[in-house]
Amino acid sequence: MKKEDSNWYASWFNNPNYHILYKDRDYDEASSFMRSLTTFLKLPEKAKILDLACGKGRHSKHLATLKYNVTGVDLSPESIKAAKKFESSNLKFEVHDMCEPFPDTFDAVFNLFTSFGYFETEEDNQRTINAIKQELNKNGYGVIDFLNVNYVAENLVPVEEKIVDGVTFNLTREIKDNYIIKKIKFNDTNGFNEFEEKVRALTLEDFNTYFEKAGLNLKYTFGDYSLNPFNINTSKRLILIFTL
Repeated sequence: MKKEDSNWYASWFNNPNYHILYKDRDYDEASSFMRSLTTFLKLPEKAKILDLACGKGRHSKHLATLKYNVTGVDLSPESIKAAKKFESSNLKFEVHDMCEPFPDTFDAVFNLFTSFGYFETEEDNQRTINAIKQELNKNGYGVIDFLNVNYVAENLVPVEEKIVDGVTFNLTREIKDNYIIKKIKFNDTNGFNEFEEKVRALTLEDFNTYFEKAGLNLKYTFGDYSLNPFNINTSKRLILIFTL
């Protein structure tokens, strides 16, 4: 039996079964969101964008097709190895810990699809926000696409079974100690595996606190990928746009 409960994101995101479980993520939705977001921000052609915690580069690839200069970074070597197959003159990928500032500045820094709040300490959450500040150029935009905790709480599916590519994943979900927790159990050629995804249940007020401490200014708040206004009860997403 293999059980990972320390730095779960480092081990689980680097596991091949992670990519099997989430293989059907919506690429059309990602493309539409990137077009809506970059149009709203009025980013010019060839603007520099950092895709922070990019995974296998789903959003980065769409941004590159829009003729932006994109750098995708992720903690997972396995994800970056897969993403590097799509590198081009305006698309690069690197392994990088988002708690640390990337050694460059950008017109926009995107942290998408709930790629925040994994850390055990508030210090690391704040370090990440501080790092984003250092990665922005003078007129740059930071974007965090997070889940809406209130919506998740009202629509939580406690038990689910998914069969993907012949692998049966048994999923359980709960909100406990201010974390949204998903436990994933499955068998593969290595035997029984158990992983846990653990994301802090952060609210708009929490993010405002991070931004204030970092000296950042929250400019816009949206509730879905079509950039409709945020509603604390009905919005599926919490999309935050901020500046220096």
